[in-house]
Amino acid sequence: MTGVPASPGVYVGVDIGGTKVLAGVVDSNGQVGRTAGRTTPGRTADVRIVEDALVDAVLDAADGRTICAVGVAAAGFVDVRRQSVRFAPHLPWRGEPLRESLERRWGAPVVLDNDANAAAWAEWRFGAARGSRALVMVTLGTGIGGALVLDGDIYRGAGGMAGEFGHHRVVPGGRPCECGLSGCWEQYASGQALVRAVRDRVTSDPTLEGTWTGERLAALTGPMVTRAAGADDPVAVQAFAEVGEWLGWGMATLVAALDPDLIVVGGGVSDAGELLLAPARETMRRRIVGAAHRITPDVLRASLGPQAGLIGAAELARSQVAIQQAPRC
Repeated sequence: MTGVPASPGVYVGVDIGGTKVLAGVVDSNGQVGRTAGRTTPGRTADVRIVEDALVDAVLDAADGRTICAVGVAAAGFVDVRRQSVRFAPHLPWRGEPLRESLERRWGAPVVLDNDANAAAWAEWRFGAARGSRALVMVTLGTGIGGALVLDGDIYRGAGGMAGEFGHHRVVPGGRPCECGLSGCWEQYASGQALVRAVRDRVTSDPTLEGTWTGERLAALTGPMVTRAAGADDPVAVQAFAEVGEWLGWGMATLVAALDPDLIVVGGGVSDAGELLLAPARETMRRRIVGAAHRITPDVLRASLGPQAGLIGAAELARSQVAIQQAPRC
């Protein structure tokens, strides 16, 4: 009797954000198969609860198939050896041996990296940044993440933490940030900044209360503002103009420091497209030092959407396992 052929093994990528975990099977062309999501309870939760959600999502996505390797994209400071998350403003990790623990629980090799690094790698391999020599990726979600891909390599810096653009100070003595500092860029150009811009406008102008009721404001999220802006709501459109201007200010600083040939903007806030990017480009070009005498980089929206992090994480896992050891699958 002929036996049933074994199911082919899979490479899984998983993206861990401030509010959710998304895992997915990814093939060698960057195409995503089965996915699974879980919620994350935030930075005050027990580390084990977050890890359980992560493990659960990957096993669900694998759906009983052999796991060849897992790429984990984490929103936080990943150490240079990529063994642990040293600090995460929106998650509870503080240097726990995450990679070792996950390899034990999945019984498979694990590659750990920063979520913006993973998203940038996905865009460079399969998306909007193909062909770029000096890529800056800016991801706008709950906060701001960032990454650099230089001549085909992710630049991680001396300690593994390059690209944390969201926490450079743009307003001395400005809004307090969850990282413990104040005036950080992500407090002015992110999903939370977008929501704040709408609330502040409505609070200061009572004539707007008919459209933006108290109940709606209390439950407001970034995607809700994006949908309202797409329907030409003037408050939402103005909120994107404000956030876009702050985005441009920060990008001008990055251009002055890094001189990239391309900036790719990803994350959920980028779903608004030109409502966000047009004011960002205009402000960036006005604020770059010596703009008339230098090459100004293109600014493009990321093309892989919310799955970029897990796609990049899976691709990093696939390539590293192939280099360092004989493939399991």
